[in-house]
Amino acid sequence: MMYEIAVIPGDGIGPTVVDAALPVIKDAGDAHGVELDVTTYDWRTERYLDRGAMMPEDATDQLADFDAILLGAVGHEEVPDHVTLRGLLLPIRKTFNQYVCKRPTTLFEGVRSPLRGYRGGDIDFVVYRENTEGEYADVGGREHHGYDNEVAVQSAVFTREGVERIVRRAFEAARDRSGSLTSVTKSNAQAYGMVLWDDVVDEVSEEYPDVAVERLLVDAASMDFVRRPDEFDVVVASNLFGDILTDLGAAVSGSMGLAPSANLNPDGPYPSLFEPVHGSAPDIAGREIANPLATVLSGAMLFEDLGEDAAAADLRTAVQDQLASSAAPRTPDLGGDAATAEVTADLRERI
Repeated sequence: MMYEIAVIPGDGIGPTVVDAALPVIKDAGDAHGVELDVTTYDWRTERYLDRGAMMPEDATDQLADFDAILLGAVGHEEVPDHVTLRGLLLPIRKTFNQYVCKRPTTLFEGVRSPLRGYRGGDIDFVVYRENTEGEYADVGGREHHGYDNEVAVQSAVFTREGVERIVRRAFEAARDRSGSLTSVTKSNAQAYGMVLWDDVVDEVSEEYPDVAVERLLVDAASMDFVRRPDEFDVVVASNLFGDILTDLGAAVSGSMGLAPSANLNPDGPYPSLFEPVHGSAPDIAGREIANPLATVLSGAMLFEDLGEDAAAADLRTAVQDQLASSAAPRTPDLGGDAATAEVTADLRERI
């Protein structure tokens, strides 16, 4: 089986981790008769600095017919993050209706959590983040720019359809996992959008009597991600809250370099996008020490979305086995001194 894959290496360590991870991902595919036909797009902040746009006007038209998209990272020291994000990633998510951002958090065997008393396998949950509206809706504006009476309005947008579809996906995932779902809001202070969210969770929960539901305010959830991360199974949250909580989840499970994500369009006909959570990390860009494992694990999620479960399992097993081995190479974020290429060379041998 052949799949057409669009690759956008992007900024900072993005090209490093993509170049390192792609051969590993292809090896796993080859082992199961899955061929990836890759087309690379050099859309990044350097293009913005040269031409005033992160990507061409017809970028989403160019991407629309691919089976999946793999992204390295977006972000540059010389350009504000809201410019780069709105110039590339957000338009892709919204145009292709990638309303599910699925972010698993796993403490792997052999990886040390900064929290005392947790071992491999103790932390294992997945966050379902609403990905196309909420606090990241591009609604608002600024008036009297630069004057003392300047005002900025940023509006969060919550629709019943948008909330219900992400909540329903999270309930389905909880049913397939351990039967526990945590909904995170701030409805004590945000009495419209967040209360709508709570109402939808209550309504949908009636269809899933086998799923235990916990409701947390985001401040309490942040504390509990540190205090009791082992008790979470499936978490569903808005765009902003899901974004912040998954960074915290990556930290308590050992490293941002181990956190993959999938921006999913579950209903078609558009492609989904897969990316590591860690971002462009300009402080280590060009040093060839970035951890490629989050990108490899994002490749596993890509295979899984395409229905190639055996290839996905091979990638995850290779990562798990490598991390469990004290003799295996590790990048500095995991306490080692290995280069990016050493890590992926070891993975290729395991596959």
